[in-house]
Amino acid sequence: MIEESELPINADGSVFHLHLRPEQIADKIILVGDQDRVTMVAKYFDAIECEVQSREFHTITGTYKGKRISCVSTGIGCDNIDIVMTELDALVNIDLNKREVKQEHKTLELVRLGTCGGLQPFTPIGSFIASVKSIGFDGLLNYYAGRDEVCDLALEKAFMKDMLWSEKKPAPYVAVADKDLIERIAGDDMVKGLTCACGGFYGPQGREVRLAIQDPDQNEKIEAFEYDGLRICNFEMESSALAGLASLLGHKAMTCCIVVANRYNKEMNTEYKSSITDLIELVLERI
Repeated sequence: MIEESELPINADGSVFHLHLRPEQIADKIILVGDQDRVTMVAKYFDAIECEVQSREFHTITGTYKGKRISCVSTGIGCDNIDIVMTELDALVNIDLNKREVKQEHKTLELVRLGTCGGLQPFTPIGSFIASVKSIGFDGLLNYYAGRDEVCDLALEKAFMKDMLWSEKKPAPYVAVADKDLIERIAGDDMVKGLTCACGGFYGPQGREVRLAIQDPDQNEKIEAFEYDGLRICNFEMESSALAGLASLLGHKAMTCCIVVANRYNKEMNTEYKSSITDLIELVLERI
């Protein structure tokens, strides 16, 4: 039995943060960071079953061309992914009344649709990038037993060696996206590569505003790193936690992002919201 303090349940039978009940979530889930982007996705739905808003967590469940889909906003960062993944899994794999794990496991399909910063000349603004493997700078997965079984340990060691990784930083982990989802969603339209999932937008991604960063050569080393034919294509802030927790919990997950800044060319597009619709339409067709 899972104690109340370990998995809080609201009085209406919904999970604590998302405020969703089991019947309100679909098996196919699109995750977005921005809660307003949920509405952008849901405008393509043929019908809407329910809409729930709680803090930064906005959910709309409906149907698109006969497919039942939920779109859920996570907010920014791997810490929020820890909340969202745990509670989504609880909705389908825990009997919330008995507080017991169900005997039959249900597998969710989760596609994160977001924005990112490109790190290569071949990832200009407007590119779509699918994260085959994500290097987590946040350290979140290191708190969970079994992380070694779902991570690429050889890539972790190679990355730390090339980066001369400081022991003062959290140990990076390399989470692997679901292969079948990558092939189906990414197709031939997206750049497939490695992603660095950072624990912040400024310093962890090598930005200096008023504070100097610990390793001034960080981004140059990241851009030059190559492993098994894959280059690090982009920075974002959620893909590692999503892929890692999904693997541990028995779900299928991947991240695809549109490049809104190219750090290599020092370019930024702050008016990207209209251009993300192409990625939304592609994911809805393929999920």
